[in-house]
Amino acid sequence: MGHEDLPTLELAFPGPERDRGVAAILSGQKTALTGLLEIYEHAGEAVPQPGQRFSVLDSEDRPAVTIELVDVRVVPMKEIDDDFARSEGRGYSDVAQWRAAHEDFFRSDGVSEFLGRTPVIDDDTLVVAERFRVVEPG
Repeated sequence: MGHEDLPTLELAFPGPERDRGVAAILSGQKTALTGLLEIYEHAGEAVPQPGQRFSVLDSEDRPAVTIELVDVRVVPMKEIDDDFARSEGRGYSDVAQWRAAHEDFFRSDGVSEFLGRTPVIDDDTLVVAERFRVVEPG
């Protein structure tokens, strides 16, 4: 199955943040990602399942890498631990840094515009915590 046959996955919004995320996947530093469950629900998308493959797009909407999900959990933010935070490959030293960055992103103008409101982010906010492996570089 080639890139064009797979569902796509976009990290953050196009630009430097997405580019850093794609580079971290390609370097092997990033093996996990987190999504806000409310975004999936608002978009009418099912939560991904282990075994699913995605073509990760770069900022130019070109396939950069194919990943396969190996673990997917829907958990409250308070259940994310340091190990998962470091697996995000963004240089977080602990879950506190992960949490601050994700709270900022989930409350960003782009997410608020998509949802039609600014989401409430607290310990009980449900996130989709995904671990993956690289199947094929772009």
